[in-house]
Amino acid sequence: MSTQDFDYAHAFSRNLGWVTEAEQILLRNKRIAIAGMGGVGGTHLLTLTRLGVGAFNLADLDTFEQPNFNRQAGAMMNTVERSKAEVLAEMARDINPSLDLTVFGEGIHADNLDAFLKDVDLFVDGLDFFAPEIRARVFARCHDLGIPAITAGPIGMGTAYLIFTPDGMSFEDYFRMSGLPEKYQYVNFLVGLTPSAPHRRYLVDPSRLSLGERRGPSTMMACQLCAGVTGTEALKILLQRGPVYPAPYYHLFDAYRMRYRRGRLFWGNRGPLQSLKCRLGYRQVDRMLAETPTPEADAAVPSTPIHQIIDQARWAPSGDNTQPWRFEIHDEKHFTIHGHDTRDHVVYDLRGHASQIALGGLLETLEIAASAQGMACDIQRRSGMPENHPTFDVQVSKARVEPDPLAPFIPARTTQRRPMKRRPLLDAHRDALNASMGPDYHVVWVEQPAQRRRMARLLWDNAQIRLTTPEAYPVHSSIIDWDAQYSMERIPDQALGMDPLGLKMMRWALGSWQRVKFLNKYLGGTLLPRLQMDLLPALNCAGHFVIVANKPLKTLDDYVAGGRAMQRFWLTSTKLGLQFQPEMTPLIFASYVREQVDFSDEQRSIQRAIRLSRDLQGLLGEQTVEQGVFMGRVGYGPTPAARSIRLPLARLLKGSGQGR
Repeated sequence: MSTQDFDYAHAFSRNLGWVTEAEQILLRNKRIAIAGMGGVGGTHLLTLTRLGVGAFNLADLDTFEQPNFNRQAGAMMNTVERSKAEVLAEMARDINPSLDLTVFGEGIHADNLDAFLKDVDLFVDGLDFFAPEIRARVFARCHDLGIPAITAGPIGMGTAYLIFTPDGMSFEDYFRMSGLPEKYQYVNFLVGLTPSAPHRRYLVDPSRLSLGERRGPSTMMACQLCAGVTGTEALKILLQRGPVYPAPYYHLFDAYRMRYRRGRLFWGNRGPLQSLKCRLGYRQVDRMLAETPTPEADAAVPSTPIHQIIDQARWAPSGDNTQPWRFEIHDEKHFTIHGHDTRDHVVYDLRGHASQIALGGLLETLEIAASAQGMACDIQRRSGMPENHPTFDVQVSKARVEPDPLAPFIPARTTQRRPMKRRPLLDAHRDALNASMGPDYHVVWVEQPAQRRRMARLLWDNAQIRLTTPEAYPVHSSIIDWDAQYSMERIPDQALGMDPLGLKMMRWALGSWQRVKFLNKYLGGTLLPRLQMDLLPALNCAGHFVIVANKPLKTLDDYVAGGRAMQRFWLTSTKLGLQFQPEMTPLIFASYVREQVDFSDEQRSIQRAIRLSRDLQGLLGEQTVEQGVFMGRVGYGPTPAARSIRLPLARLLKGSGQGR
C-alpha cells in the first residue's frame, strides 16, 4: 500500500470509543516535543503517533549501537550507526505519512531550545538519565512558556513518572538540583522520581550500574510502561479531560511486584525525609565513584577457535571454585591441561578424587564447547605423571559434528544453595536426567517426603562433622569471599544461602578456630548454619540424587569419567530449567570410613562419620554409597543472583604459547 492510500480517519478509527471523533481531530492538530529517541523517547513517539497526534518536534544527537537492542524501538541491525532521530522519524512516518515532523538532529542546546519548544502543546522527556543539566533547562523553559511536561523513568520492570503543569510546582522546586555537582544531580533526580523504590528487591546485580561509565541496567518492559502511562497522561492533558495529578504528586507502578502508588511530596526534595535520602545518596555515589575498577591485567585473549573453546571450558564446576587446572597452548590445534588436586590442604580431597571429578567435568565441557565450533577433541592423559598432577594432551580438529545441545548452557550452570520448591520432578525431566550420562551410570533418586526427611536429618548430622572438625576450619575460613555477589576464586558470601545475621555471625566466628570452638561449645554455634545451609534446603527441593557408576570406582580414570557424567547431568538440569546443588561430603566421609582414612585427629568427628556412613547406607544401599560418583539435590525455583564465576582465561594460561 502506498502512502497515497493513507486515510487518517480510517487508520485511527479503532481509537474511537475511547475518544470521540471530535477529540481525535483535536489530537491530530496537537504538537508534542520529545527530547531523546532512545528506549523511552522512541517508544513515546510511536505510542503517541498511534494515538493519532499529528505533529512532533524530535531531538537526539546520538546514533544506534548494539547495546541499545534490548530496549530501544529503533535499534536493529539495519539501523546501527544511523541517527536515532532520523530512524524514529521514518518509523513514525510509516505509521502516519501525514505527520508534521521537525527533527533536531544536533540535539537540544541553548541556541535551539526555543525553536524546539515553538508551538508545542506538551513536552515529553525522553532524555538519558545521565543528562541532568539539559533536562533541568528544558523543564525550566517549559514552565516559563506555560507548556505542560511529563517525565517518565524506566525503573526496573516498572515506571516512575511526574507531571509538571504551568500552574503547579516547577521541576526545580521539586527536584532541587540547581547548583549541585552533576553526580549529586543524579541522586536528586532519582530520589525525587522514586521516593519509594520497589525495584530494589529484585535488582539482582547492582554492579551493572556504573556512574563513571554512564550506564545502567534497563528493560524494554519498563520503557513500554513509560510510554503507556505517558500516552495516557498526554491524552488527558491535550484533551483536558480526566484527573491529572501534577507535582508535587509522584506516580510509581512496578509490574514485577504488581504495585501502584501515588504519593505527594509537599516540599519535593526539600522535605526532611527526602533531604536525608539525598544526603545518604551523595555518600553512596562518592563511594561508587571512589571504587577503582580492577585493571584488566587479564587482558582479553585472541579470539581464535581454540581460545574460545577453552574460554567456555573454564566454566566447569570445581569444589569450592578451586579451578584445579591450567592450560598451555602450543599451537592452533594442540594444548595441554595441567591438572592438580588439593589433597595437601583440603580435608574433602585427601585422595584427590574430588579434583579428579572436577577435571572430568572440565574435559566433558571441552568436548561440548568444541562441538559448538564444529570441532572435535582427542584427549589423552599423559602417562608417567604423578596422580596428584594429572596432565591431559588435547588435539583439536575440524569435524562434521552437530553442536551439542548442552553447549549454550555451559556458562549458565550455577549452584543454588537456597531452598527450592517442593514440586516433584516432571517425568520427562527425570527421564532426561536419567538418560543424560550414558549407559555406564544410573541415578538413585530420593524424592518421597519421608525419604527427603531422612536425607535432611542425615545432612544435618553431616554438617555437624563439617563444622566441628578442626581440619575443615582452614578450608571454610579461606573459601568465602565476604561482601561479594560474585567471586572468581572462591564462594561469595551472598551465595551461601544464609541470612544477613547468620553471615555476620559466621564471619566473626571464622576469624579463628578458637571462636568457632567457643560458639560450638557454649552457644550452639552450628545450629543456625546447619538449619539454613543444610536442613531447610534438604527439605525444600524436588529430590536428592546419587549418580552411581555401574562398576566400582578404582582408578583416577574412573573418577575422571564420573566427572564427565556429572557435568552432563548438571548441564541437562540447567537446560531443563532446574536448580542444582552438590551434596558431596556424605559420600566423601563414607569413603573415608570405608577405606579407613583418618581425616581428623578429632575422634568424635571420626565416630560421627562412622554413624553417618551407616545411615547413608541404610537410606541408599551399600552399593550406591560405594559406587556413588556424585550426590546432590535438584528442584524448581529461581536462578541464584549470586554465584562463583571463574578466573579470566589469561590467568589460566601458562607457558610460551599463551600469546599465540
